[in-house]
This record gives sequence, C-alpha cells and structure tokens, in this order.
Amino acid sequence: MSTTQSERLRGLLEPLVAARDLDLEEIEVTPAGKRRVLRIVVDSDEGVQLDECAELSREASQVLDDSDAMGGAPYTLEVTSPGADRPLTELRHYRRAVGRLIKAQLHEGGELVARIIALDDAGLDLEVPGVKGRKPTARRLSFDEIAKARVELEFNRKADKSDKRDAQHDEKTDENKEEA
Repeated sequence: MSTTQSERLRGLLEPLVAARDLDLEEIEVTPAGKRRVLRIVVDSDEGVQLDECAELSREASQVLDDSDAMGGAPYTLEVTSPGADRPLTELRHYRRAVGRLIKAQLHEGGELVARIIALDDAGLDLEVPGVKGRKPTARRLSFDEIAKARVELEFNRKADKSDKRDAQHDEKTDENKEEA
C-alpha cells in the first residue's frame, strides 16, 4: 500500500475509530486474487467486542464508499482486533498485558520470559518464574533493553494463593446456599 493511500485511509478512518474510544492499531491492504482486502485492526484497554467491530465496519464501509480512497477496484473490508501473538510495540500494549506472561528478546542477546507486574514510562516491573522449585524473582527491565516482545499464551496457568482463597470462598458460599 502506498504511503499516500495509507495516509488517506488513516485520515478517513481514525476519527471513526476514535469516536468509539478505540485505538487504530493498523491499516493493511493486501491483494486477494482479483480483489483486495482492507484490514482495519482496532483495540482498547477493555478489549474489542464483535458488535463494535460490526458497527465500525458498517460506518467505515459507508465512509470508504463516499470517498475514492480505495479507487475503483473491488475490495473486501475486515475490521478486527489484534491477535494474541501481536508484538508489543507501544506503551499501551504493555499496559494491556499487565498480569500476563511475556517473552522478550533483549538487545544485548538472549530472551526473558516473565510476568508483567507493573509498568511506567521507563520500563517494566517483572516477576521471573522460578526454575525447578525455586521462588520467582523480581526484575526491572527498561524499554530500551527490549528488542521485541510478545505475550506468551498460557494454557495451564497455576492459580496463585489469592485465586485459591477466592475459589474456596465460592465453594463455601455454594455449600451454604445448598443447606438453606
């Protein structure tokens, strides 16, 4: 996609996205046979619901039809949220990943897998999991040290102590309801 087309599309679509309190993460035009696919990627701190994508798609379609930003060739419009494997490149991406496990490639070499505990404008406070029964350790990592990072998907995350207490409380509440 040419820079001019990208700028025109961003200029048309950004106000629609911002009006819904969403962030315009990416605009991508790719060939698909005789057609093209215009993919608009949006996100927010609360996530993006399917209904929001559908409504934004209808509005964007109307705005694009009323302009000549896509030219005369046919295209398919997709409005979506970023996938789980999206790279963390902006402060807001890291903020949305607090509490999650990330894998970071470091500029000085090597990689680090750790959970984001907190962050500020300069970097991340991490909890590095312990290995072979050792306790987790805290680590501070500045954004300047990170070459690239992604959220690591966790399929079997172990509950921490507060999660276990909440589960026990829920079980006792259920037992009390059954007795009543």
